[in-house]
Amino acid sequence: MVYAAVVCRVFVGVVFAASAFGKLRGRRAFGEFAAGLGAMEVVPGAWVRPVAAAVVGTEAAVAVLLAAPATTAAGLGLAVLLLAVFTGAIALVLRRGTRASCPCFGAAATPFGVRHLARNGVLVAVAVTGLATNGPGSAAAGGVLLAVLTGAVAASLVVRLDDVVDLFAPQS
Repeated sequence: MVYAAVVCRVFVGVVFAASAFGKLRGRRAFGEFAAGLGAMEVVPGAWVRPVAAAVVGTEAAVAVLLAAPATTAAGLGLAVLLLAVFTGAIALVLRRGTRASCPCFGAAATPFGVRHLARNGVLVAVAVTGLATNGPGSAAAGGVLLAVLTGAVAASLVVRLDDVVDLFAPQS
């Protein structure tokens, strides 16, 4: 179970770190994220920038909490809560038919779709699995390294999900 916990911790931590970094990589990136959040029409106009800052701060907090074994449960719990909010917002956007792009990892041109709900469902499942398997245990260094690499590779696929889907989508 130790290896599963490590995979989950790294997977969720890398996704949230990439998400926070994508929005903080420059003034323009944060502005584009805030504009994307505004286009979603789930936050009143005056609250868009403060909510955008809170989202980025919380994402960064998740990544920091997951970096240390002692705070893993708090990081995974916070990730589940944040993902629930994100999933609810995406579902609302889809239900309304609002045309908004996914500002998940900074600016992006891919409109929200079912794949974003599925991605969040996978992230929640991984975070919950991480909570269930989190705990003390002994592990071999090679096994931990393999678990870290597995979590990092899986996270990179999630971070680049829209590109991966576009790569395999039929060209017209």
